[in-house]
Amino acid sequence: MAKDTKMINLALQGGGAHGALAWGIIDRLLEDGRVNFDAISATSAGAMNAAVLAYGFATGGKEGAREALYQFWKMVSDAGQIYNPLKKTPLEELLGIGIENSMSFFMFDLMTKILSPYQFNPLNFNPLKEILEKIVDFEKIKSCKSIKIFISATNVRTGKINVFDNKKISADAVMASACLPFMFQAVNIGEDYFWDGGYMGNPAIFPLIYNSECRDILILHINPIYREHVPDTAAEILNRVNEISFNSSLMREMRAIAFVTKLIDSGWIKEEYKNNLKKLYIHAIRADVSMESASVASKLNPEWSFISHLYEEGRQKGDEWLKSNFKHLGKMTSIDLDEYL
Repeated sequence: MAKDTKMINLALQGGGAHGALAWGIIDRLLEDGRVNFDAISATSAGAMNAAVLAYGFATGGKEGAREALYQFWKMVSDAGQIYNPLKKTPLEELLGIGIENSMSFFMFDLMTKILSPYQFNPLNFNPLKEILEKIVDFEKIKSCKSIKIFISATNVRTGKINVFDNKKISADAVMASACLPFMFQAVNIGEDYFWDGGYMGNPAIFPLIYNSECRDILILHINPIYREHVPDTAAEILNRVNEISFNSSLMREMRAIAFVTKLIDSGWIKEEYKNNLKKLYIHAIRADVSMESASVASKLNPEWSFISHLYEEGRQKGDEWLKSNFKHLGKMTSIDLDEYL
């Protein structure tokens, strides 16, 4: 490895179309070239980014990863022009009505409250799986030695988190990680059924702790942690509940990391146990400002203009992070862990 490169682990949150923000960040990190990825833990849209990144890297290095991610998001957007049930009417477009206030979203939201995906989509059609299988050869990821992948899904029967690594990854595993139960039928893998991994790990940090020697973990947030405005409309309340729910598992893990870090820094670990604990260097790129005006409905927005906007925003945030924090890698945590407590 060159002297000016450093190894990190990535933790990628889910968030539907908002995952394009993480795509932009990843693209900038790959373009910069000074950061290598040892392991990636990811959920939902983050799992898709991770799988495409790993495949692209396995077949074409960093530039291959960048190209694969571009192709994936472009195909998602193109498919959305055909299959998107939330298309706005020409009048709504003309009046600048947001997707969260569109008639199509209202009808779709109502339908998912009355009917289950087993009723309104009995054939279990999901164009995302077709896109993944067109772009990603999962056998390449299984044999990839460069990047370790950990994809989280929630076991419907047990309520426990299930982590799929390189050996177990498949299109079904990624789709399980992104399976919102009000929209898609539970994904059957073996004898188990799975829903979105965000319920139990968005993303899970523990696979990076136990399976990587690298101490640096960069968390790419998609769901805002902090919002100044207290929601007072039905749409805003739904949006904030969604954000809090899908951040909760990560917040608990961050509390545990902060606790262990304090034990280590304070010298409270007995000598015979010191080798059993590893001090982590935690870094994060937050989404509080970028996603301030985004609603839960926009997570279903496949418009290329919207995805491109998030991508460019992500590239800018990635560039800012590199300028401010690359020097901290391997040396220190660059965030205030108390903000997660």
